[in-house]
Amino acid sequence: MAQPTTTAAAWPDEPEPLSLDTAPVPAYGSGSLADLLPTLAAGLGVPGFEPLISELAPADRICVFLIDGLGWEQVRAHPAEAPFLASLLGTSRGGTGRPLTSGFPATTATSLASVGTGRPPGEHGLTGYTVRDPDTGQLMNQLRWRPWTPPHVWQPYPTVFELADAAGVHTAQVSSPAFQDTPLTKVALSGGTFHGRLSGEERMDLAARRLAEADRALVYTYYSEVDGAGHRFGVDSDAWRGQLMHADQLVQRLAEQLPARSALYVTADHGMVDIPFDEESRIDFDEDWELRAGVALLGGEGRARHVYAVPGAEADVLAVWREVLGDRFWVAGREEAVAAGWFGPHIDERVYGRIGDVVAAAHDDVALTASLAEPHESAMAGMHGSMTAAEQLVPLLEVRT
Repeated sequence: MAQPTTTAAAWPDEPEPLSLDTAPVPAYGSGSLADLLPTLAAGLGVPGFEPLISELAPADRICVFLIDGLGWEQVRAHPAEAPFLASLLGTSRGGTGRPLTSGFPATTATSLASVGTGRPPGEHGLTGYTVRDPDTGQLMNQLRWRPWTPPHVWQPYPTVFELADAAGVHTAQVSSPAFQDTPLTKVALSGGTFHGRLSGEERMDLAARRLAEADRALVYTYYSEVDGAGHRFGVDSDAWRGQLMHADQLVQRLAEQLPARSALYVTADHGMVDIPFDEESRIDFDEDWELRAGVALLGGEGRARHVYAVPGAEADVLAVWREVLGDRFWVAGREEAVAAGWFGPHIDERVYGRIGDVVAAAHDDVALTASLAEPHESAMAGMHGSMTAAEQLVPLLEVRT
């Protein structure tokens, strides 16, 4: 008896891996967070800087207000909760109404270092939430700075604030007192005078006063609670909307106190996406033998992973990760990620080994969690890190007097 003929069309197609060419690489050199302070410093006459974001006009007194977790898409989607911010959308990036890109990965430690040093991740070296220290072989948490590593060995470049202060610009940071002496502040945001204030309202009032104290001034202030609510409850929660409303009020409070010849720039370090609590959306590395095979260390975070292979297993790990995750993540080998410019146009030698042998960046609303090694991070409702528009695009809203 003849056997039925089976054609290829009778079987479901295997999902095609995402092409690395489709990953939206940050606009380093012309429209990323790393380009903001160099542009502003150039306008203030600080030697050695160029106006990389061509749309921004100089101002004598400049305040940068960074709201942690406030992505461009989140502002656009919530005009009722953030009426003042929404009214400024057209001013973004010098009146073009366009956002900046945060840089990869879109995470706080990386972005704050990009802002403060005016350099992309491949130069300042904070290339993820956790990365391998090539000297010790251990994972280094660059937000919490664990284990302890000498800050200025890890990130040796001066900050833009330090260079502006040395050039005679009145320079200050106004933030939570808890951040004054952290290693991340030292390597990313130091320079001039740090003023710790507990409430957002106190920070806004003091930032305005500091601006008015000199003819040339550069003041930085920060608010973290929007990000905190997003991680805990998600960006589709009432708690997050409440924090957005409060941030909107803080921006308006500061804008209404700006002295003459000032420019206020409201930006963020990244956006955020909500990840459903189901097995399809949350892939648990600690429970997946296939993904664990040949992996010595798992770094990064749920939506932007650095994967460090056992020596000799690099090619196999890349092949397996691409096969298992490649239709939902952009999965690149280290050389591919570097060549594509994910971390910037140049990688310092000391930084190269911090990048994973495999780098995986989420495309869909999914996360690669690690329930045993990272229980807190794995339980978060809202996450970020990758190159999707919801995470990568950040505002640069402007108020001038």
